[in-house]
Amino acid sequence: MNTRVLRTELKRSVAPWAGTVVLTSALAFLYLVDAGWWRGTTAWTAQWTSLALWTRGLLYYLWPLAVGLGALQGLRDHRSKMSELLTTMSRPAWHRAATLAGTMAITLASAFALLVLVGAVQVLANTEYTHLRWLPISLVGALSLVAGAVLGMGAGRALPSVLTPPLLAMGAFAFTALMQMSLGRTETDTVTGIPITEPNRVSLLSPAVEEVRDALVTLSASVHVGQTIWLLGLAATGFGLLVAATPRTRLLALTPVLAGAVVALLVLPSDPRRMYVLDKAAAVLVCDGPVCVTRTHQAQLTGLARHGKKALRLLHGALGSQAPVSVRENTAVQPEGSMPRWSRETVLFDFDDDIIATAKGEELTWALIAKGMVPGCLPVGWAGTGGEDIARRVAVDWILGLPGQESLNVRREVDTQARAAWKDLKALPRAGQLSRINAMRAAALSCKGDALDTLTGGAHR
Repeated sequence: MNTRVLRTELKRSVAPWAGTVVLTSALAFLYLVDAGWWRGTTAWTAQWTSLALWTRGLLYYLWPLAVGLGALQGLRDHRSKMSELLTTMSRPAWHRAATLAGTMAITLASAFALLVLVGAVQVLANTEYTHLRWLPISLVGALSLVAGAVLGMGAGRALPSVLTPPLLAMGAFAFTALMQMSLGRTETDTVTGIPITEPNRVSLLSPAVEEVRDALVTLSASVHVGQTIWLLGLAATGFGLLVAATPRTRLLALTPVLAGAVVALLVLPSDPRRMYVLDKAAAVLVCDGPVCVTRTHQAQLTGLARHGKKALRLLHGALGSQAPVSVRENTAVQPEGSMPRWSRETVLFDFDDDIIATAKGEELTWALIAKGMVPGCLPVGWAGTGGEDIARRVAVDWILGLPGQESLNVRREVDTQARAAWKDLKALPRAGQLSRINAMRAAALSCKGDALDTLTGGAHR
């Protein structure tokens, strides 16, 4: 397809409008809605992989739009009453279909590329860690828009009705919704006994992806391969329907999508832990003495190292040989609802943890001490407050030797109870205090006991 043909098709088709709708609606969604894509280390402008995953998440509604707009384009010949005339031309049907589909593909792929480019400019300013492992995620996203549009074009030509575009768009939206909510998820039990749902193999047939929960998580290679096979099958079926002229050839055109689905389901992983995996290269540790962060967050090491070393000195002064000897960003990727795992020798932290994320200046030292003493035993992905907050406040004040010090940002009722627990602890001899603190820390690290109960001897009940 030369430039002259492309310009002509752009003037005659809905392709420019399709690209404009996809790009402007996506940007409006990102910039006008205050949601998870603006927060923490997983913000869509914070890291390359997060950028790719968040823009893929928008396909939840962009893909149905592409399918519907493609179907609208597929009705063009029927609306102009040129179908019979075009069949008498010597030009092969596939040649004309390729020109039509190619114009739509170029426009939608360019729109998605511009969306990624808007985020990429901001990512460049926000991180020092650059890589290309995010590229397959975005390329599959662009392919999904193209495949959806071509499928819609073929369906619009095979079913020439004004109802075809809206019905196809609604059907595509129902498909992505079912993949995210019920059909694409499997219920499983957690260590707490409360059931949760996890994505299954079928959910990966959706072009959209899960909400980004960790900056170190990416899609596995088998997911990229399986989704590419499935999307190529969709595109091939759409193109076949666009070319087909008889009911028999239209039935044959369904073969690629069925074959693509079967092969893709054989390639796609069945275990959720093999779908969203740790990016091992991004998780490589960069250290300043005993303080380490991942390559993804290496720009924050300089500011963190001083506070981490001070926290280790204070912990060693108070706990002696029982104190941790290093501070390290947590790289474990655990399924939602599972119990976190902590180390006695290492203070594990996450930059998105509320205690760490809100700490400024010297508060960061206190926050690292808090993570070393009472790291938290809420299941992964859950949030809440309770006895751990009180125990954590008392433990930090005990390490610092400053009763009543505003060492951590806590609610007023937590502060009141912490002061009472502090007084009870200080009433014990030094050996008794240390025994209580060590027992509390053991319970907090193992997540097999109540930290505050252990600290107070059950007095808080």
